[in-house]
Amino acid sequence: MKKGFLLPAAALGAILAFCLWNSAAMAAHAARWQGQLDQADRLAQAEDWGAAAAAIQAGYADWTARQTYLHVVTNHDAVDGAEAMYHRALAFAESREGSELRAELADLRVQLRELAEMEELSWRNVL
Repeated sequence: MKKGFLLPAAALGAILAFCLWNSAAMAAHAARWQGQLDQADRLAQAEDWGAAAAAIQAGYADWTARQTYLHVVTNHDAVDGAEAMYHRALAFAESREGSELRAELADLRVQLRELAEMEELSWRNVL
């Protein structure tokens, strides 16, 4: 009886450990990406458009480096939506459209927060 119980218990323990690790990793990634967007927002407010665009490009490069991980662990539509928002934000920065850029950056920060929330271990996500 004990042998039949150990394998399923170990499998459940491994799944729980992965879920906890994934939740923490996604929260850390999202916080870093949001910080990069905050920096781009500050630069745009100072009307340093070149630096704002460079900050968005650097954040996008960081985002792109995690694409395989993101497509494995989270919703593809949410990832694709954030991808489109990065492109729009960069276009607004390059065209020096401050109000549109700030609105797009705010939407992108919300999208990134929601990506992290989707991976949280919570009753809402379990049920």
